[in-house]
Amino acid sequence: MNSIAFIFKTAPHGSSTGREGLDALLATAALSEEIGVFFIGDGIFQLVGGQQPNIIYQRDYITTFKLLELYDIENVYVCQQSMRMRGISEQDMGAIAVTSLSMGELHQQLRHYDKTINF
Repeated sequence: MNSIAFIFKTAPHGSSTGREGLDALLATAALSEEIGVFFIGDGIFQLVGGQQPNIIYQRDYITTFKLLELYDIENVYVCQQSMRMRGISEQDMGAIAVTSLSMGELHQQLRHYDKTINF
């Protein structure tokens, strides 16, 4: 089975891209153990805790990223530069365990995966 990296680059509100990516990620996790999840740019907002999507009439799927641990997805990475530029810290990530890496380190990690899927 190929190793697969899921890259989230878009904010959670305003489109269904994040939800579609999460659905694909969880479905793939049932078939493969070699999965990495990367949050870059506005994609880091997918993990920020305490959001209230119901206020802007969005579905609350953001909290379902907590399922990554249940699906034994342990390789979850966030871009340090993206966090710094948006004023977000690892404590803002809620209950999700993440590893923050520089952009160069993220690229090195991505090289370990056979396929990448962007959302």
